[in-house]
Amino acid sequence: MADGKIIAFCNQKGGVGKTTSAVNISACLAAKGKKVVLIDADPQANATSGLGVNKRAVARSTYDVLVGRAGIAEVMVSGPLPGLLLVPANVSLTGAEVELVDIPQREFRLQQALEESRKQYDFIFVDCPPSLGLLTLNALVAAHGVIIPIQCEYYALEGLSQLMDTINLVKKRLNPGLNVEGVVLTMADFRTRLTQEVINEVREFFKERVFESIVPRNIRLSEAPGFGKPILLYDPFSLGAMKYDALADELILRQPDTVQGIVQKTAESGMPNQPEQAAAEPGNPAAGM
Repeated sequence: MADGKIIAFCNQKGGVGKTTSAVNISACLAAKGKKVVLIDADPQANATSGLGVNKRAVARSTYDVLVGRAGIAEVMVSGPLPGLLLVPANVSLTGAEVELVDIPQREFRLQQALEESRKQYDFIFVDCPPSLGLLTLNALVAAHGVIIPIQCEYYALEGLSQLMDTINLVKKRLNPGLNVEGVVLTMADFRTRLTQEVINEVREFFKERVFESIVPRNIRLSEAPGFGKPILLYDPFSLGAMKYDALADELILRQPDTVQGIVQKTAESGMPNQPEQAAAEPGNPAAGM
């Protein structure tokens, strides 16, 4: 994939599985041979610790990149998988929004920092803070797409209109190439009627932008960050690991060069290009929708 795809994981609501999704999709893509960078833009630095890096021992972070004290390459550290790099966060990022206020073109700091280095990678992900401030704005201005994690709980769509307004405003005024890459449904409990109602509501709102794979509530997913590991390394046979692996596959298939390659191979083989029918997942009433 040429000129790395920059994708922001964004939702101003906390506790929706945003960082969990960013960490685990990054790891699954790296395991598939993709060159991946995960930028931790959240002062909580959970993506940093989730990949096994001690956030208290981080000397240079995303903060240094945003205020111009270091380049992206100077800040990167190796992740737990070959091909996975991390731009870590630390406590310094807490004051970044205040310092950025007086910096010229403050919304473009991350975009400018990634201008050259993005060509070396397949995917660059940004884990945004649960707010719509300058850190998130920098991510949206730099990004080609946004992945929105949504928890399968009551009030799932609350606040999403504000997020979509922000995305559309950034697209109109600062980044015409910005689009919603996809919506990830998280923390699903298929034993409850509420989960299915939320799935239906989200699919009605976002249509085909919702990923087919739905991440369930899974104790192993909850445990993995405490051990500083993505679920792929903590418990690769858990349901959570399988779902994030499937999400990584879906993301690859959504990329234009992947689609173009499939069409080209189909044309060369002389076979009609027929879409496969999605197989129903045991215990997942949303499959095949």
